[in-house]
Amino acid sequence: MTQLIKLQDYITRYEWDIYRYPSQFIRLKQDNWKKLHYIWSHPEGNQTEEEQEKPSYLSKWKSFMKRKELKEEEPIKENSLPKTEEELKQYFLNKLFPFQLKWASSTVTDVSFFNSSYYQNDTLKYFLQRFPDTYLLMYYPIFNIKKAPVDGEVILISPIGIEIIQLVESHPHTTFKAGDERTWEVEKDSKQTNMLSPMIALKRTEQIVKSLLHANNIEFPITKVILSRTNHIIYSSEPYKTKIFGKQSYEKWFQEKRTLVAPLKNRQLKAAEILLKNCQTTAVKRPEWEEDTSIFSLDDEEV
Repeated sequence: MTQLIKLQDYITRYEWDIYRYPSQFIRLKQDNWKKLHYIWSHPEGNQTEEEQEKPSYLSKWKSFMKRKELKEEEPIKENSLPKTEEELKQYFLNKLFPFQLKWASSTVTDVSFFNSSYYQNDTLKYFLQRFPDTYLLMYYPIFNIKKAPVDGEVILISPIGIEIIQLVESHPHTTFKAGDERTWEVEKDSKQTNMLSPMIALKRTEQIVKSLLHANNIEFPITKVILSRTNHIIYSSEPYKTKIFGKQSYEKWFQEKRTLVAPLKNRQLKAAEILLKNCQTTAVKRPEWEEDTSIFSLDDEEV
């Protein structure tokens, strides 16, 4: 489950301490998965006497899911858990999605004005739910360059490098044809139109990332990626340090990301820290009466 370290110009807990929260997220996620899996695999009616003496994970999970930050969610019922383990995994990821958004839009003392449409943002959910925990995601961050805001593209920071991603997707019968540095062709139903080349935004974000890392003496591989899960992309050759993955090659890219087994790296966290420090943040102080409740813990652990 990718960690959302920056969402546009929202304040984020990762800004406080990039060396603390990524590992804490992984630990809390693993702990709560084990507890939910225990509930699922040990219905209360089938527990042994020894199991009944153990802490009531079900009651804790119920209490956890009823907290005010999930007030839009329906309370969990004993018989509401999925039937299969694969369905349970997706259920768990969906329940954690709001918590990821909270970590990416608030701290203990400050909060950003949150756009609720992100709860239904399938692209954001895709990036957060389909890749390992050691990936760090900046979702369209706004950089503060020479006191001016500059929009960035999707930035995926893995233990081995940074990918700057431009999604190019449309109706399934649409084909994209890479053109010059300014325009691409879009073909649909035998009709052709032009679109702005995705390379323009990618190069802008790449230049920002490269300059920030260079200024702080950090060497970390940077790759630009043009990605389409739904459409074919026709091109004669890939631009310099750019990978193009259309519908025909998307699965290759996806599996490479999914199968990367590597722990969080110090250089990765340092790069993320530098990028976060140069992002724009818009937030206000929490009202004094608003309590910042625990995020992942079922045992009332303050995080």
